[in-house]
Amino acid sequence: MISTAQALADGVLAGDVRKASRLMRLIDDLAPVATEALKLIFPKTGRAWIIGITGSPGAGKSTLTDRLITAYRAQGKTVGVIAVDPTSPFTGGAILGDRIRMQGHATDPGVFIRSLATRGNLGGLSRATGDCLRVMDAMGRDVIIVETVGVGQDEIDIAQLAHTTVVVLVPGMGDDIQAIKAGILEVADVFVVNKADLDGADRVVRELRANLELRHAIKAPAMDHDTYHRMVRAKAEGTAPVAPEGPIEWEPPIQKVISAKGTGIDELVAAVASHQKHLVDTGEKAKREQTRAMTQFLTLLRDRLLRAGLERLERERGNLTDVAQRIAERKADPYVLADEIALTVR
Repeated sequence: MISTAQALADGVLAGDVRKASRLMRLIDDLAPVATEALKLIFPKTGRAWIIGITGSPGAGKSTLTDRLITAYRAQGKTVGVIAVDPTSPFTGGAILGDRIRMQGHATDPGVFIRSLATRGNLGGLSRATGDCLRVMDAMGRDVIIVETVGVGQDEIDIAQLAHTTVVVLVPGMGDDIQAIKAGILEVADVFVVNKADLDGADRVVRELRANLELRHAIKAPAMDHDTYHRMVRAKAEGTAPVAPEGPIEWEPPIQKVISAKGTGIDELVAAVASHQKHLVDTGEKAKREQTRAMTQFLTLLRDRLLRAGLERLERERGNLTDVAQRIAERKADPYVLADEIALTVR
């Protein structure tokens, strides 16, 4: 197994797409050899810039991703794409069809597109997303775009994995306020109003701006922009504004885009670059890296502990189905069982 893991790791580090694809499949299948290969490539990760694309279904995330690939390739950058598709709760299958909209890049060696199924995970991502990100990073991809399922307000997991989170909204999809309240407003680094040629696009932009201003009013009243378009706080009424203490807060820009026509894509790429510079200049990039590391470690730890607990449960109490049946019949106490397993897992 060690030799197989080494061969996979060497292939990934050399940029071999076939070896990378095989490793990603093994990661998704929870194969032990995948873990060994990930250990070998981990020291070579941490170089790619990760962009998360999230938003409601039908917002045009896949088309937008396709246009971003074209823009970054025009800059000479290599691109990796992870497109997450929902798994059917009835059949367990997934269409994995987002990359159909990206067929124009199928023969480009500088683009690597991989589809993943959620396999029941909530939050818009697959459980394998973090590890597959590391594979693409180790391959030397400059930019990695993660397109999430699109589950609405609860889809905030991507903000813990991406450096820049792009939230895509479109006019005419029910209550626009519903789409921009709750967690989505907080996780966005850049807002995109897609299909901006449709009626109602300007209204979505106005509502976004109003909500952003409200957020500033709640956090820190009396905020204004200085000559460098930075958020600053005035000393008192009638005095010149002064820069706030600590890192300057990022103000999420709102970009109007028509991704089907390629309109506004260059401005969006510039906004992402501006956010990247902001994170580097203020030291926020290091904090986001720490958050990413914590999130991925906890996911890994949770997965290991759960598997160890289920294995111990099966050895000592029977398989999960039988145990669940005894719990349903009130012949076993789930709280006692859970405490026993949690305290004895090694």
